[in-house]
Amino acid sequence: MADTIIATAPTPGAESTKAPLPSDSVIVVLGASGDLAKKKTYPALFGLYRYGLLPSNIRIVGYARTHMSPEEYHSRISGYIKTPDDATKDLLAKFLALTTYVCGKYDVDADFQALDKHICEVEGDAPNGRHRLFYMALPPTVFTPVAQQLKRNCYPEQGTARVIIEKPFGHDLASSRELQASLRPIWAEKEIFRIDHYLGKEMVKNILILRFGNEFFGASWNKNHVSSVQITFKEKFGTEGRGGYFDTFGIIRDVMQNHLLQVLTMIAMERPVSFSAEDIRDEKVRVLRAIPVIDPKNVIIGQYDKSLDGTKPGYLDDATVPAGSRCPTFAAIVLYIKNDRWDGVPFILKAGKALDSAKVDVRVQFKDVTSGIFQNIPRNEFVLRIQPDESVYLKMNTKLPGLTMKTSVSELDLTYTRRFSDLHIPEAYEALILDAINGDHSNFVRDDELDASWKIFTPLLHYLDENEDIVPAKYPYGSRGPAFLDDFLASYGFKRDQTGQYQWPTTKANGKI
Repeated sequence: MADTIIATAPTPGAESTKAPLPSDSVIVVLGASGDLAKKKTYPALFGLYRYGLLPSNIRIVGYARTHMSPEEYHSRISGYIKTPDDATKDLLAKFLALTTYVCGKYDVDADFQALDKHICEVEGDAPNGRHRLFYMALPPTVFTPVAQQLKRNCYPEQGTARVIIEKPFGHDLASSRELQASLRPIWAEKEIFRIDHYLGKEMVKNILILRFGNEFFGASWNKNHVSSVQITFKEKFGTEGRGGYFDTFGIIRDVMQNHLLQVLTMIAMERPVSFSAEDIRDEKVRVLRAIPVIDPKNVIIGQYDKSLDGTKPGYLDDATVPAGSRCPTFAAIVLYIKNDRWDGVPFILKAGKALDSAKVDVRVQFKDVTSGIFQNIPRNEFVLRIQPDESVYLKMNTKLPGLTMKTSVSELDLTYTRRFSDLHIPEAYEALILDAINGDHSNFVRDDELDASWKIFTPLLHYLDENEDIVPAKYPYGSRGPAFLDDFLASYGFKRDQTGQYQWPTTKANGKI
């Protein structure tokens, strides 16, 4: 059966808040020659085009400082687009015919005036107004000047204008507020779409349905039944020559303050009044405001060293990393939510590079069952696998088949590749660009949400930056992290199964049955 796109139906209750762009709109990709544009933005745009989800008369204009001929531009933006068959190749050719390119600097009025002239030529007479979506696939250093240039030189007098901004949204509370203050007089909040691509991932978007569309979660999703919540991000590779970039951020700024905290808000939020964007974001902000600043005693940090066999280099072996860097490549942070539902439950954010596996998941560990007839029976766990191999499963205890009353740990399993094998799961950027086209802010970060998140993390970040005697613990490339990680997690009540009793079922073919 041919792939069928999913996640395109209107969100229940949200239709009245959306304002889709008209069919003759223009998408402008700023930074069109960069890695983000060629690896994520253009493949996502082609994915939407392939499934007929872009406005019918859409045109796409690239803008960057690099001088490129039309042929060079098309070759660059199609380099990461997969074309497994002739039909897809034909679609790619038609897609590329919709794209054009303008070369210019990011701080020169005349160059943006030339861009506006080109866009007007693409749009034609535009009797119904000019409708433009600007995608800033750019480093944060040029966010403000480009936003100013777009408003001054490319903003339509009649029609619609929207701007998508990529993270990082600052590096602490003060810089974030400075960035927002620079954008606020230029662009209205309703015109700004701040991308955190984790909010576009299928399993993250599914959290609301799983939580609020299933009554059996309601009674147990609270401090009375949940022992801890762990949100884990693991990468198998290190910086691999990109240490200079990573070193300016570190794992906490790069992953935890944004991606993992966003997942936390979805897991912990109260039921929204509706699925409209502002109702959802209101509840997320309420969760963030209930989280105190992070206490350094609830944090461990690490930095990967060479692998035990010596084949993989350590972080400081990367020539692009400053000598003696204290930048953490691993962190485990415990947060608490001071509200009636979650007070006292540790939320553990754990992230690292150069670890033993690559995955992102949420693990809700329930409290121990009442003792008596059971002795040391394993805890129940609800696990949401965000990537790879999207799945939802509940680890439960069951009787081992046979003539005894021995117990065994099994699972209620929803693995997407089996249950939804005939459906296409869209990439995160496909979902988010489509949301921006539709004017749906549900999966984008609001300004007060951004402010609240930085308030939680900034004191810790400054503490780590300013105290030179704090040195990350070393851990071998390819390990689970620092040696004392398990002891740290256990101190917050998390019980890791070390008996080997439970094994996820596997096959040689694809790792899942």
